[in-house]
Amino acid sequence: MTETTTRRRAPAMSIEQRRAMIVAAALPLVAEHGAAVTTSQIARAAGVGEGTIFRVFADKDEVLQACMAEAMNPDHALRELASIPLDEPLAVRLVQAAEALRAHLERMGTVAATLYTSGHRRDRAAASGPAPGGREASMQVTLEAVTELIEPDRAALRLDPRQVAAAFLGLLFARPLPAGAELTPGDLVGVLLHGACHPAEPSEATR
Repeated sequence: MTETTTRRRAPAMSIEQRRAMIVAAALPLVAEHGAAVTTSQIARAAGVGEGTIFRVFADKDEVLQACMAEAMNPDHALRELASIPLDEPLAVRLVQAAEALRAHLERMGTVAATLYTSGHRRDRAAASGPAPGGREASMQVTLEAVTELIEPDRAALRLDPRQVAAAFLGLLFARPLPAGAELTPGDLVGVLLHGACHPAEPSEATR
């Protein structure tokens, strides 16, 4: 009697899963080469045939648009914020949050700048935004995530945690500063929590 072994095949990817896999592989290449990246390079990085790309994307331009949308998507940064332990000191929590959000901004800026300088002009009407509602919705969910990080220290704060979170994001998302004037995450959090001045020495009248 011959025993037949049946091979089990992995479930086929959906179109959305395959698109996401290709974008994940393409994103580092787009950050490096911009619009000059080829679909052949993307296919090799994704481990698929070049034809697979064109079964889920209309053309290379649509791949580039999807990469820009993914670079703008805040989900990865939000997961990083959610992983920060709430029992850490507030300053430590905010430094970690600043590092995660700054990395997100740098990735987004790198991809956008490389695409622009390499000649790609993004079709804003055709490209999908990073989240339902676009930039405003993205900022809203980021504000909520930072507020949750600050909430455990509500009793020690002069302002509502949401206001502190808004001030934190305002400092973090400020326009790029001139060379030599940049703030490290630690500097930024120090200014937010303690101001820019050293504690005042008590005057003769108050001694």
